[in-house]
Amino acid sequence: MSYSDFNLKKVKAQFEIELIEQTDLFSTLDDIAVSPLLAEVLKQNIPLALAMGTEKARSELIIVNIFLELKKRLNISFFSGIDFTVDKSQGLNGFCDFIISKSAEQLFLETPIIALVEAKNEKIVGGLGQCIAEMWAARLYNQQENQAIPYIYGVVTTGHAWKFLKLDGNKVYIDIEDYYIKNPEKILAILTYMINTP
Repeated sequence: MSYSDFNLKKVKAQFEIELIEQTDLFSTLDDIAVSPLLAEVLKQNIPLALAMGTEKARSELIIVNIFLELKKRLNISFFSGIDFTVDKSQGLNGFCDFIISKSAEQLFLETPIIALVEAKNEKIVGGLGQCIAEMWAARLYNQQENQAIPYIYGVVTTGHAWKFLKLDGNKVYIDIEDYYIKNPEKILAILTYMINTP
């Protein structure tokens, strides 16, 4: 078993998680202006990624560029396709699409804060269970490394649509809103908030 084997029902039962679906987590955040470089890259890449229609295209042409902007602004690290085996006995093993860390250390993972899963077949709901399992693993990993932090965040995205999550204790808040890449300023604001929140 691995992260990709989790759906919402399974992750809720195994980790005794309470899912809270009717909360507006981030809509009141002020947008953050994107750099002219990111604006130009997205203008060119979004139509191409959506036309190609593959996870790989969306990952390389849209998602990575958002993360590069975050790295430049906030001195964080991010990892793509990393083996994140935390507890094999619980199924908390396998590869994560992306993990963002508060640490600037790029040679190894330290203090993961955001787990991001690309939605399979462009279905956001289908990626939620996997994302929550990765968030649970990130919290466990931080505890094992004596780097416990209050919240772990998650994102499920098609590249076009973005759904944000927050793990607080045994509660997982799934933002009632979906956000779209046509407004990268809001997506950048939310990701920045997640990274800067203690």
